[in-house]
Amino acid sequence: MTLQRILPFTRTLLDAVLTKGDIAIDGTCGNGHDTLYLAESVSETGKVYGFDIQKEALESTHKRLEEAGQTAQVTLFHRSHATINDVMDTDEKGKVAAAIFNLGYLPGGDKSIVTNPGETLQAVTRILDLLRSDGLLILVVYPGHPEGKIESKLVTEFTSQLNQSHYQVLKYQFINQVNEPPYILAISKK
Repeated sequence: MTLQRILPFTRTLLDAVLTKGDIAIDGTCGNGHDTLYLAESVSETGKVYGFDIQKEALESTHKRLEEAGQTAQVTLFHRSHATINDVMDTDEKGKVAAAIFNLGYLPGGDKSIVTNPGETLQAVTRILDLLRSDGLLILVVYPGHPEGKIESKLVTEFTSQLNQSHYQVLKYQFINQVNEPPYILAISKK
């Protein structure tokens, strides 16, 4: 048996919770791969909220969605994921099926622009409140750069302290690889 690599495993996790008509969040749009996947999963009857602080990331994401004919159900925001409560409809609290974050920097972009650990923790806290029962929040954590080490430590400490009566937290990591490979923190709301 071959174990799934990190990014394909995120899809396996998302497939377990997402259905047509659901609400999903991409906390870090990047180049739009996850945003498109969420959009296709929830279909035109669902909603996807996408966030990124970089205009080029949103442009890339919009182009990818447009080429796939998946723009109708997606709203993109040029702002931090920490501001999610400012844009979500209040009647959507407790109805979000899934959220995903790829932390760190934009692949192929300016590596000096990275996710902010404090804002990430704010966003995680807010999304946990927005998740429905059985909802899932996935954090793909990249500890292989200086800021990523700090963020990795903080999000891992935070998620490991979540009340087990309300959440299950999975850490999926290959521990025999060099260069501090990425890993997944998956939080399932009970």
